[in-house]
Amino acid sequence: QDWEQRQEEDTLLIERILLLIRNVLHVPPDPTEEQGVDGDASVHDRLLWALHISGMDDLLKFLASAQVEQQWALHVLEIISLMFRDQNPEELAALGQGAVGAEHREDTRELEVLRQRELAEKRARALQRPSRHSRFGGSYVLQGLKSIGDRDVAFHKGLHNLKSYSHDLGKEPQRVPRRRQAA
Repeated sequence: QDWEQRQEEDTLLIERILLLIRNVLHVPPDPTEEQGVDGDASVHDRLLWALHISGMDDLLKFLASAQVEQQWALHVLEIISLMFRDQNPEELAALGQGAVGAEHREDTRELEVLRQRELAEKRARALQRPSRHSRFGGSYVLQGLKSIGDRDVAFHKGLHNLKSYSHDLGKEPQRVPRRRQAA
């Protein structure tokens, strides 16, 4: 029911139910009574499971998040804090991860191994190269272009300079006196 339609008895009933849940969860564990097998769920864990099966945890989440139900916020907060009593935060975080966390750790380990291998190969290649750069770009024979005589042109620069090749490459241009220069 919406809060406008609730009677006084309904409000008291909700408060009593929340107090009952709080008091039941507040009971301290007794290790002498709970002599079960290792890894067996404790009484507190079984109670939490029963609350989950009954859907009470969803109701508590609703009461905690609904704006119109703010009057129950402290009761719900107390119940939630008692639900997480005797729990280790690291274990709770690991439970949510499960197989996904294990896969992530495995993937991370594999990537680290591949990265180390790649760095080792890069170092090996760097050691194989000579440290000094050779400026010699190579010599090429340009077939179809004749040099002096009957031979083909020998080109001593890199191939990327081939487009700018001319027979006058490297020659000093002839100086024209000022009075003979074109206007």
